[in-house]
Amino acid sequence: MRDGPSERTKPKLRRSRISELGRSQRLRIIHLLKKTRGLAVTEIASRLGLSYMGAKQHCAELEKQGVVDTWRRPKPIGRPELVYRLTPKAGVFFPAETNLSTIEILHAARHLFGATASDKLLLALFRKKAEGYARNLRGDTREARAEALSRLRDAEGHLSEVVKAPDLMIQEYHSPILDLLDAFPLVRRLEKEMFETLLGASIERHEERASGLYLCTFLIG
Repeated sequence: MRDGPSERTKPKLRRSRISELGRSQRLRIIHLLKKTRGLAVTEIASRLGLSYMGAKQHCAELEKQGVVDTWRRPKPIGRPELVYRLTPKAGVFFPAETNLSTIEILHAARHLFGATASDKLLLALFRKKAEGYARNLRGDTREARAEALSRLRDAEGHLSEVVKAPDLMIQEYHSPILDLLDAFPLVRRLEKEMFETLLGASIERHEERASGLYLCTFLIG
């Protein structure tokens, strides 16, 4: 029968747990910053329940790794405050579904079968995707269906959430198919039309990018 950890191994175990905790907290900071245009250390500490010094140390480590950078945010009164925001390097922490081969196949289809071939393939893809969403969409009201769709999208890595005021909208802070969006702009229209079909409402789609941030807003009419 084996005894527990020896006194010699206990310090190593403690260091390992502290290291894992540090990585976990830094990941929480990365996910928090992904949904903002930048936060001061006091804001990060408050939202995540960390001490000021703990949050500052984690941010300093992330900055050293090139995952965040800083800028001076103007204040109505007093000097600008130092704010942390994500850099494009932070993209490695968020899922990306599109396979390079998918994009190559779409380009090949266009080359071999004409300009509309890739469009037809994408249309078929989004119809199938909409059918999958529809099978799992629950709710009798537009708001309930928006929340259900947002949960499905969030599970796929879109960092999706519903905002109810001043207008009903779905906001997504990440796109796992961003390279597909860039290669085939038609995807933006297909995504918008898919939301309209699923929610039975007109949709305005707005996309913003800045530094390591991405925000897509689906305004539900």
